[in-house]
Amino acid sequence: MSEIDPTIDLAHLANLARLNFDPNTTESARTDLEKIIAMIDVMQDVDTEGVAPLSHPLDGAQRLRQDLINETEQREKFQHTAPAKAEGYYLVPRVVD
Repeated sequence: MSEIDPTIDLAHLANLARLNFDPNTTESARTDLEKIIAMIDVMQDVDTEGVAPLSHPLDGAQRLRQDLINETEQREKFQHTAPAKAEGYYLVPRVVD
């Protein structure tokens, strides 16, 4: 495996990511990126042999409410002020030919 050049071409990365950096904060951004890359390098060295991948970091059960009907149909109540309706549907003017 070949060694990757550790220098960060911030202008090139910014162009690829379509980012604009203020010239006064360029060095700060470069330092932050170097820290992030160093952290990723450390994480790559962690031995994960025998560790099953997780679909979610928290291994818990989701408590769900019971699926019960708690409202009745109120179509007539909601449609009584509609200017035009038929067979339980609202009638609207045609807008596409």
